[in-house]
Amino acid sequence: MTKADIINEISEKTGVEKLAVQATVESFMKVVKNHMAEGKNIYLRGFGTFLVKKRAEKTGRNISKNETIIIPAHFIPAFKPAKTFAEKVKKNVKIAEPDTSPED
Repeated sequence: MTKADIINEISEKTGVEKLAVQATVESFMKVVKNHMAEGKNIYLRGFGTFLVKKRAEKTGRNISKNETIIIPAHFIPAFKPAKTFAEKVKKNVKIAEPDTSPED
């Protein structure tokens, strides 16, 4: 599903014009990005939490030059779904069974 799909579905379900929905969705994403860039977490009850996680410094390898490099500590955005959200996905999404039919 893309941002356009989300905008279309919200517009259809609410009867609000697509341009208004698009402005709202883009404003929401801008607020999330700006607050997370400031190191703040965002909590949406029943949906989940947008977290700023710290990655520790670690040693890596540049295999093309065969040398060890130090990857400095840094922060990354992450999402942790709410318990009810995770359970709903767990119950409703079915794992595709591998095709066990004999090949010709």
